[in-house]
Amino acid sequence: MRAVWLREFGGPEVLVAGSAPDPAPGPGQVLVEVAHANITFVETMFRATGFGPFAGDLPLIPGNGVGGTIAAVGPGVDPTLVGRRVVTGTGGTGGYAERVVVDRDAPAGVPPGLPLDQAVAVLADGRTALMLVRAADPRPGERVLVEAAAGGVGTLLTQLVGQAGATVVAAAGGPDKVTVLRDAKLDVVVDYREPNWADQVRAAVGAVDVVLDGVGGTLARQAFDLLDHGGRMLSFGLASGAWADVPADVAAERGVTLLRPRPRPDELRALTEEALAMAAAGRLRPLIAQRFPLERAADAHAAMEARATVGKTLLDVR
Repeated sequence: MRAVWLREFGGPEVLVAGSAPDPAPGPGQVLVEVAHANITFVETMFRATGFGPFAGDLPLIPGNGVGGTIAAVGPGVDPTLVGRRVVTGTGGTGGYAERVVVDRDAPAGVPPGLPLDQAVAVLADGRTALMLVRAADPRPGERVLVEAAAGGVGTLLTQLVGQAGATVVAAAGGPDKVTVLRDAKLDVVVDYREPNWADQVRAAVGAVDVVLDGVGGTLARQAFDLLDHGGRMLSFGLASGAWADVPADVAAERGVTLLRPRPRPDELRALTEEALAMAAAGRLRPLIAQRFPLERAADAHAAMEARATVGKTLLDVR
């Protein structure tokens, strides 16, 4: 089968298309013919530095989320699953390939009428967005700052925050991303590459009640400083290359709660299924703005690292 290999850590060029043995499902497993593979920013960091739990396992096929059709089942698995459209995690690796084998309980069924590419786009990002919004619990009239708001998770967060009746303060880096957010008719949009972006937020809404931090680093600290007494802050990404560094004692002095949800596997499964159902109903609308064929995984990583992407980036496998 066709696949993309990572044999050494480094720049995007270390992702090399090639061939790999066809996997076969064993007892309790299913074989998925992959139509689309998910790409996350964390995967670019892993490729570059070995960040993550698989650093000692080279060579490997990267990729941790796919969508496709169950093509075969192993012993002990219900044969009627064959032909079912599903999305699934892969356990951390193996997703940049034409076929993957996973445990029979790993896939989630794709609701009728929901295209596979949209299902893949909400597989990880949708459940993350739901988890964050449930934990932050924005209320009508509250002001919610969403960083990296033009990204895969961020675009979904702005939708969920708006549905909760809160004021959406969307921050993104660069004019193209700002244009996407303004076209979405969000309440307040700022470019966090501008040195006075925090002043723009203050001028528009005063303080904020919630920060959903997808950038980390210095920007996260600036966002923290915008929080009103009694505010909440959740960090879900490190687009800057570093997590938010807000000491717990500093937050306590400001009356700010630092929330770090850690859902159980069964809760993640429920969130995934809910995100898929919401997408099928039109209540979550993923923005798939970039698509690359499988063999151009290196180009997809390069575009993400260059901050040249908005919304979701997918690999189209077939």
